[in-house]
Amino acid sequence: MARSLAVVVFIFTSLHSIGHGETWWLLGLQSQLVETWSRVGIIGPSIHSQCNELQGLSHDQVRFCQMFQDHMLPISNGARSGINECQHQFSQRRWNCSTANDKSVFARVMAIASREAAFTYAISAAGVMNAISRSCREGELDKCGCSKAVRPVNLDKDWLWGGCGDNVDYGYLFGKQFVDAKEEKNAAKGAKQKARREMNLHNNEAGRKVVQSMAGVACKCHGVSGSCSMKTCWLQLANFRDVGERLKEKYDGATEMRHSRRGKLHVANEKYNEPTNYDLVYLEQSPDYCVRDDRTGSLGTQGRFCNKTSQGTDGCTIMCCGRGYNTYKQEVVERCHCKFHWCCYVKCKKCRKTIDINVCK
Repeated sequence: MARSLAVVVFIFTSLHSIGHGETWWLLGLQSQLVETWSRVGIIGPSIHSQCNELQGLSHDQVRFCQMFQDHMLPISNGARSGINECQHQFSQRRWNCSTANDKSVFARVMAIASREAAFTYAISAAGVMNAISRSCREGELDKCGCSKAVRPVNLDKDWLWGGCGDNVDYGYLFGKQFVDAKEEKNAAKGAKQKARREMNLHNNEAGRKVVQSMAGVACKCHGVSGSCSMKTCWLQLANFRDVGERLKEKYDGATEMRHSRRGKLHVANEKYNEPTNYDLVYLEQSPDYCVRDDRTGSLGTQGRFCNKTSQGTDGCTIMCCGRGYNTYKQEVVERCHCKFHWCCYVKCKKCRKTIDINVCK
């Protein structure tokens, strides 16, 4: 295992970047394509042409694809899971990751070094690490297998440490090499560009650190008649929804930074502590996302549903930005009068009712 990880490090330290192009997050929208040619097992010169056809990859990442073809599907799935989680976490906010289905995949929003940019970098890096770690466990990758993590010191001595755990170490290192490739080797010019690169790298790392820190011990009981006289335990990643919620908390508490003439980051307000590797950082204030603005990637909130009784971000006052809202009647069909029948099914009737829906002006 150590040897295969060293190979990854060697390969990426020998590549040369051609700078920023389209984002690799586009892989999340090409998962079906990647799955198709990964299943076929393309070899020889065809690998080079197939990897070059994948949109959004830098020169480094194309080389990565060519050398580790079997890793591309979990990377693509990881990118997609990051997009989906972003949409879930922000579904009741003015900015709801709506650009995720656009060809740019966050790219317009990324033009501003905002909290939203910080979150999308973190959740995407977390998604890739999560997917790679689990693919190792499932035996889908040639270069890794089950976790080789050492037995936790606080684990009961009578419990067996084994099973097949998620390979968090490999997922962390491999994901870092792929995701950070664009940033680390990008020849940024000027303090502002260097600061943005530092911000992106910090948030990538925060996403991975959260995944790493939330991994825990899972156990299975063994014994006669279902007793738990013996346990086998292993390392297991947290549910990705929980990771998304933790990163959403980090988004809410993100630290504003400023940059020096050399592009180094410092806390903008000296009253606050320096952020840790687990915290998100940003450089610019977010736009309000109230109206459509192609420059910022905002689609605006006109036509969005809102909750007139809520005082939160999904409430009509906040969501509609003070423009007001229209209320419409809508007929819905739902299950009702459900009864349990022995044995063993539930039978329901269908009821129609009219509800009010509120839409921002």
